[in-house]
Amino acid sequence: MLKAITGLLRLSWRQDRRKMTVALALMAGNAVAVPLAALALKHLTDYAAAGRVQAAAWSGVAVAAAAIAALTCAHFAHIAYFEVSELNVLSTDEQLIAISNGTAHLDHHEQPEHADRMALAQDELQRIGEGLQALLTGGSLAVSLLLTTVLLTLAHPALVVLPLLAALPLLAGRRAQAAADRAREDSTVDTRQARHLFELTTDAASAKELRLLGLVEHLQQRYAAHWRRATARIWRGELTAGLWRAAGQAVFACGYVAALVLVVGDAVRGHAGVGDVVLAVVLASQLNQQVTAAVTITQQLVRSGRSLRRLDDVRDLVRAPHTTPGAPVAPPARLLEGIRLRHVTFAYPSAAEPVLHDVDLLLPAGSTVAIVGENGAGKTTLVKLLNRFYEPDQGEILVDGVDLRHLHLDAWRARTTAVFQDYARPELTARLAVGIGDLPRAEDDTAVRTGLARAHSTVTEHLPYGLDTRLGRSHADGGVDVSGGQWQQLALGRAMMRDAPLLMVLDEPASALDAEAEHRLFARYADGAARVAADSGGVTVFVSHRFSTVRTADLIIVMGDGGVREMGTHDELIRLDGVYAVLYATQAAAYR
Repeated sequence: MLKAITGLLRLSWRQDRRKMTVALALMAGNAVAVPLAALALKHLTDYAAAGRVQAAAWSGVAVAAAAIAALTCAHFAHIAYFEVSELNVLSTDEQLIAISNGTAHLDHHEQPEHADRMALAQDELQRIGEGLQALLTGGSLAVSLLLTTVLLTLAHPALVVLPLLAALPLLAGRRAQAAADRAREDSTVDTRQARHLFELTTDAASAKELRLLGLVEHLQQRYAAHWRRATARIWRGELTAGLWRAAGQAVFACGYVAALVLVVGDAVRGHAGVGDVVLAVVLASQLNQQVTAAVTITQQLVRSGRSLRRLDDVRDLVRAPHTTPGAPVAPPARLLEGIRLRHVTFAYPSAAEPVLHDVDLLLPAGSTVAIVGENGAGKTTLVKLLNRFYEPDQGEILVDGVDLRHLHLDAWRARTTAVFQDYARPELTARLAVGIGDLPRAEDDTAVRTGLARAHSTVTEHLPYGLDTRLGRSHADGGVDVSGGQWQQLALGRAMMRDAPLLMVLDEPASALDAEAEHRLFARYADGAARVAADSGGVTVFVSHRFSTVRTADLIIVMGDGGVREMGTHDELIRLDGVYAVLYATQAAAYR
């Protein structure tokens, strides 16, 4: 709890100190005004009973002033801290984006257990906005509770027990929140799968297939089953939480009734005045409301603290980029030898066996290299290592003799370009969707058109507003929902934006195309490879599972069994009459 309070205060203070100061002052005013209104009401009652009209009138003014001050302070405090709360949500979202993208590695995106923790963090951080309100209201309640305790003690010394009983609902509330939190965490997997099914069944891209295959009802049933399991766990958790809260409130209610009986009894015996009874009733009523509010606020603070812990969990989850002793080295201006993998072994963190084992190969400078193999042969893994999304467990990757881990990461990324199978579809203008391939020139029409020309793409000629066309449905003023093929051409143009990359990768972005269409795509890409070779001696890597498409590559690498099974030119591999020749013949026969 203390960590949640200090964390929220630090976060909010960084957003806007002036608004926080105003909010704190106004909430303090609200805290003092509420119990003072009860004290003024006591005097009003005593003066009225004694027939002192003028004194009663001034006491009435004091009651009204205190009530107005309480309402006004609370209202204007809300205006002050509401914007800070919104800034807190924005700030934590920005932190989550920065953390998620603050590493060279992809572990937290690709491992299911990590994805669950990321999803929890995204959900929880949306609640951070309520934390500041809870914190300020809780502080105000604490001050009011202290003043109420003092006034109750003055009214009758025995009433000091009543505020102490207020601790029981608070403790029960914490137990209740813990039970609810456990249930929510236990339901995470079902919740995530249910959300996936919801997105799948409401996505335009999958609508045709779902209707054609008659899957809508089936998926609705699966969606309902996941939510039933999640809801059952959450309901049991909330039921347990409700019982804890009810028990705490019941104990306090007993104390509340006993306090009223005690004060009224003193008044009947003439040991207390009518004003004392009114004061005790009002203060006890205020205390009851304060305890009820405190339970809710405690829950909100616990949730906010948990949200901040989620952010810390993700920060611990995401590995920092690997650093090596000494200053990082800049990539070479031009490749002379190429990229060499020496005894490279790699296994994914949750895998039992390595995907690549003791791989030795050279990707010569200026060459076009095709990597082929069956699904799961390690083709994409090899590309991820070249792009330094993962580090080899053993061995090294050398760029003109320099270990890739010694190169400046951002500088290396700036000298690479790629189109992946799951390429991005940024819903921007067509100009930016291509131009962000080389961010400094993203708005340069000449550079964008050059990138599209290198990709042999005419996609913008078919868009209603050319480069100014807004892509996708996220635009309120009407975006164009382009086809998958058009998105692919934009992705290729984006990959061609950089002038002199040292590494250019095409990782099966056309796996859904037929062989002839993929061959035409590779032919376009080969033109870009020739330009890269001439400009920077860069290596072009084309990943495919179709052997017929890559026959013109300078070097063909056949992956399988965790390593390189064969490599050479198409003619050399055909003469070798090994794995490549057999698979090539098998695939060729399928198209006859």
